Amino acid sequence: MYQLPGDFPGSGPGTWKYATGQGGVLGRAGGLRRFRVAAETNIAGAELAEFTRMVDLTLGDPRSWIGGGQRRLQRVPAGSAYDFTIYLATGETTRRLCATGGMDTRLDGVSYTSCRLPGRVVINLNRWRLSVPDYVRGRIELSVYRSYVVNHEVGHELGRNHERCPGRGRPAPTMQQQTYGLGGCRANPWPYLDGRRYTGPPL
Repeated sequence: MYQLPGDFPGSGPGTWKYATGQGGVLGRAGGLRRFRVAAETNIAGAELAEFTRMVDLTLGDPRSWIGGGQRRLQRVPAGSAYDFTIYLATGETTRRLCATGGMDTRLDGVSYTSCRLPGRVVINLNRWRLSVPDYVRGRIELSVYRSYVVNHEVGHELGRNHERCPGRGRPAPTMQQQTYGLGGCRANPWPYLDGRRYTGPPL
């Protein structure tokens, strides 16, 4: 059953603590992209370990972006060569970062969405903790939304664009903006279903 997480900060200092250690290579074939994982320092104590675990679990799933055998991914620590960083940021820091790329994450005046900037995947703590209305109403586990938002924003980093719901009752494509609503589709965090790339019409 879906349970709302407890209180959490809406803003932070914009400084980061990075996950330590190096993860295994995720995927069986293809070019290797290395990434770091970080959380804003005022939330890192409570969030970084679980955020890192969830990122590793999501991106290492054969239904994720490694599923096609066209790429491999590996988490590396700070100080290592890397291609992109996945940040968990408070709502206000997310708003500021995304605004540098011309994106407005606000909904009704509150920082709502996550975003991707070149080399930076920014996950909004507001959504990481609270999910979104369509998921909540459907009693969909918070972990499903977390996998979705990681795959969606990493998908942008890998060159994927937004897609639309392909038909009522069908799984939502990972690159659909599910944070704003499912549009008649069913929640789905994975870009590969039954071993095949699953997509919707371009937006």
